[in-house]
Amino acid sequence: MADTIDDLNRRKALLTATTVVGGIGVVAVAEPFLSSMQPSEAARAAGAPVEVDISTIAPGKLTTVEWRGKPIWLLHRTEAMVAGLTKHDNLLVDPGSSQPQQPQYAVNPARSIRPPFFVVIGICTHLGCVPVFRPEPGASDLGADWPGGFYCPCHGSKFDLAGRVFKNVPAPRNLEVPPYTYLSDTRLVIGTDKKSG
Repeated sequence: MADTIDDLNRRKALLTATTVVGGIGVVAVAEPFLSSMQPSEAARAAGAPVEVDISTIAPGKLTTVEWRGKPIWLLHRTEAMVAGLTKHDNLLVDPGSSQPQQPQYAVNPARSIRPPFFVVIGICTHLGCVPVFRPEPGASDLGADWPGGFYCPCHGSKFDLAGRVFKNVPAPRNLEVPPYTYLSDTRLVIGTDKKSG
């Protein structure tokens, strides 16, 4: 009888040890599997807000940064560029930016918080091509009434220096303005939808 009780105790001890070792094994196998389902650091960073120093962008120049895998253009418009934004409304589909391609704080002729700095997603609203920056007014290949802006060579869509689409081109809407905010006079954050400054 004593051997039977010892056998039962040994069986219980072996069963407990096997269960513990099996549980550790399941956790060891599951942890890498579950970790692989989490977004990578690169993926998390791609969706995170992007901070940009705009003090290095000279007037009349365009720079590009990436946010969420998209090209974001930052254009430092000259005084002449800003002044010209209201002189060609008759050429535009949506000169007042009534369609929702921008945050509420960018519903103005400059489509920006501060008129000299324009922030926009650099993707054509027709088929997703990337337009080129053509700031020179009256460019011979774009017509005498061309005020300067962005031209999509893929299908001929035109956008002015506030990303507003021209009439009679394939693109149906203005370029999209992403959410952004200013941290200071020289720094802004793309991906944060809170107006400041």
